[in-house]
Amino acid sequence: MHPPSSVVAAPRHWVLPFAASLSEPCQHALPHLNKDGQLPNLRRLLGTLGVSQRLEGDEYALSMPHERVLAAEMGWLGAAAPANADGLLPWAAWWAAQDGLTLDPALCWGLLSPGHWLMGRDHLTLLDPATLGLSDAESRSLLEIVRPLFEEDGWTLQWGTAQRWYAAHPSLEGLPTASLDRVIGRNPDLWLTDHPQARMVRRLQSEVQMLLYTHPLNEAREAAGLATVNSFWLSGCGQPPANTALPASVQLVNDLRAPLLADDMPLWLEAWQHVDATVLKDVCTALDAGEAVKLTLCGDRHAVTLTPAAAPSLGARLTRTLRQLTGRPDTARVTDLLETL
Repeated sequence: MHPPSSVVAAPRHWVLPFAASLSEPCQHALPHLNKDGQLPNLRRLLGTLGVSQRLEGDEYALSMPHERVLAAEMGWLGAAAPANADGLLPWAAWWAAQDGLTLDPALCWGLLSPGHWLMGRDHLTLLDPATLGLSDAESRSLLEIVRPLFEEDGWTLQWGTAQRWYAAHPSLEGLPTASLDRVIGRNPDLWLTDHPQARMVRRLQSEVQMLLYTHPLNEAREAAGLATVNSFWLSGCGQPPANTALPASVQLVNDLRAPLLADDMPLWLEAWQHVDATVLKDVCTALDAGEAVKLTLCGDRHAVTLTPAAAPSLGARLTRTLRQLTGRPDTARVTDLLETL
């Protein structure tokens, strides 16, 4: 007979990016989540779980809170990590693994996102590359069009998907960059770092803009009523780490991302309802089954991790029972926590 194993299974961990935002549309939408009958599973979890960890940050950080949470889960933030890892998490390698690519581990890689920089009256706005409707054929053609600009400076380029290209160059080592999720819908000029190694990137962005401005491929897209591809965003630079896979116990829930980045608040509120009825219902089911669970809610600045609280006091149990009998939720407002993210 074998002795019983002493290995404790990792808690099931659900990570929800874009649970809230500081944007004005989101702040106006948040009170709708407090209405009676809204998000019953989230209400239950907020009344049952307690805050076990709060990852502090601010809205000006280059890396998003959920990226830092996921990086920690993959062991990227260990003793060997830079003292300040903001903007230095190697997400290019993670995305390449999702795309089925193997990047040369001896090189420093970055994620190149082809996109449209929308010229407004007084500033630029980076549109979400996912909304461009860029086909694989168009994306491959565009990469070949800009390839000589990069290769003459010693860059290595690799195609991943219509929305993701990969670039390697020695200058990317130690180069902090803002997450694509941080820049979408905002002025990209404000998120270009003044790091000395970023000068080449700025120059390439300008050269790509000039090259693509009147290119026939873009003229055809414009004639079809589609946004042109007129630049790129570089992010997630670094050498591929040993591990580019999330633990099996971690579930990344991205349902809230697209509508929040688009400031589509009706769709975001609808996505919250879907997440509550599916994902958070699963969390409640796991909790009822006695499983160890973690729920991390992420916003623009902070990430808050909730886990089962210690056994409540007699007074707390009586208060909860009274609330249940009177039909009052365990929390006064669902958004009490979300507003702090």
